[in-house]
Amino acid sequence: MKSKLWIALALAAWGGTSIQAQSFLNKLKQKAEKGLEQSVDKKLGINQPQQNKQGQTNTGSVPGGNNQGGSQGGNQGGAGLISTPPDVKQNLSDAESAFGKSSYGDARYSVQQAMLGVELEIGNQILKSLPTSISGLTYDQKQDQVTSTGWGWAGLTIQRKYPSDNKNFDVTVANNAAWMSAVNVYLSSGGYAQQSGGQQNWKQTKIKGYRAIIEFDQSSGYKLSVPIGQSSLVVFEGRNFATEPDMMSACNAVDLDGIKKMLGEK
Repeated sequence: MKSKLWIALALAAWGGTSIQAQSFLNKLKQKAEKGLEQSVDKKLGINQPQQNKQGQTNTGSVPGGNNQGGSQGGNQGGAGLISTPPDVKQNLSDAESAFGKSSYGDARYSVQQAMLGVELEIGNQILKSLPTSISGLTYDQKQDQVTSTGWGWAGLTIQRKYPSDNKNFDVTVANNAAWMSAVNVYLSSGGYAQQSGGQQNWKQTKIKGYRAIIEFDQSSGYKLSVPIGQSSLVVFEGRNFATEPDMMSACNAVDLDGIKKMLGEK
């Protein structure tokens, strides 16, 4: 009965505004852990959540590039795959229906798909919150990306690019354990690192009250990594920025507090 109740509440919440939907994700995850998904896992005899199929929206290409295999020189046409995020309302409805029929595997899958759909929607809201122009560079809408390799923020990546012929600026919001681990090593070590010859190539800094690591490489330019919670970080990359202050000024154009709030980070 409780499972049906929280599914009904989830459907009602999702019918509201995008702001409501942002806070709804965390509630949905908590309810899933305590309610329907827990019941489903018990029926299936499993303890750990399984990653579902990759969810993806607003991507410019299929991962891995185009398939050029096949006979007669490969495929000569076709528009490719349509990027379709999971339908939240439909998957919640499917979950309730499957649970009522004791189809626990289907119920669990639908719950995960619903949660993934909300995550991708929040990712799109974060994209909308990013400036359309930074340091005189205009973003390329075709390169906007929101991808996730599973629900629960697993592998969630949000990216916007500001390209030009001689200067680029990229913003990436990610839940990436490897990146976070590397940044934390830098932050815990203190000081800075030097290349041979004594040139400094990374150091600790702060931006808008957040501790961060800024790096510089002669071939790739500046990179600023900013943890904004327990599992999320924002990475800025700038090519052909004249100075460190120029790079920091570009990074300051992004609302880190707003992104952190939308992600539900503490």
